[in-house]
Amino acid sequence: MELTQRPRRLRVNQAMRNLVSENVVQKESLILPLFVREGLTNPVSIKAMPGVVQHSSESLKHEIDRALALGIGGVMVFAIPEIRDEMGSQALNPDGILNKAVRDIRTQVGENLIVVADLCLDEFTSHGHCGVLDQFGRVDNDRTLEIYGEMAVLLAANGAHMLGTSGMMDGQVGAVRKALDKASFQDISILAYAAKYASAFYGPFRDAVESQLQGDRKSYQQDPSNIKESLREIQLDVEEGADIIMVKPAMAYLDVLHAASQVVNLPLASYIVSGEMAMVEAAAAQGLVDRERAILEILTCLRRAGAQVICTYWALEVAQLLDRK
Repeated sequence: MELTQRPRRLRVNQAMRNLVSENVVQKESLILPLFVREGLTNPVSIKAMPGVVQHSSESLKHEIDRALALGIGGVMVFAIPEIRDEMGSQALNPDGILNKAVRDIRTQVGENLIVVADLCLDEFTSHGHCGVLDQFGRVDNDRTLEIYGEMAVLLAANGAHMLGTSGMMDGQVGAVRKALDKASFQDISILAYAAKYASAFYGPFRDAVESQLQGDRKSYQQDPSNIKESLREIQLDVEEGADIIMVKPAMAYLDVLHAASQVVNLPLASYIVSGEMAMVEAAAAQGLVDRERAILEILTCLRRAGAQVICTYWALEVAQLLDRK
């Protein structure tokens, strides 16, 4: 056969495949979500999330040491307080579990690892919603923004490099940016959860933070059937001062991620959420997929779709896999 075009020539061996690779996962672009629970003396395993735990203050230090040694890009801190109330008041406690964890981590890492603090009220409220409720039991968007602003200043003062605005309130990025700038924290960046969907894939996470959620979050998180709505939300967050745009979940929303990459000139992030992780782990435990190959393939697909930053519970393991390649 007289074939002049033979694309397989560029796939003949691993060295050639590496040479022409279009999308490469780098460990420096990975963020590791971490859970720290107030009052623990030993870490507690999380159901359906193999290898993931609720950390004590001491075990958190060891995990941060691993993150530093393996050279990932950053960590994202979620906290579980002992006391929850209607207003999520522990989020504004300067010595509460989240502020203390951020302060301790920043002292430990300095400028060698990006410290991202989750800025939301769901872990702190007795009703489990991402904001405070009005007299009718609905999330009060604008009152919540005031609390987010106070929370942002506290987290910045305790050393967070970046704040993850995950509550999906209208105007949250602008409110946080204004509060930070007014307090002279102009250098603190915002990871804006601009396209965060009301997804079925968050189940294990809610176990991880011992969520007290009553009802659902469909009135503020986005409808999985929509994409134009997401692009509108993304553009609003850009205009309000976002530094990085997040699409969450990851695997079922590659189309949203790619669409965002076509219209936004900011870095994009994607979060492989707990349920997505659990599906892979369950399939691997049954021998249905090659676990390591599946993990690396998922991360590569996220890069291909446009993610420069990837939040994943597999971050430390992936860093080790990449070091061995």
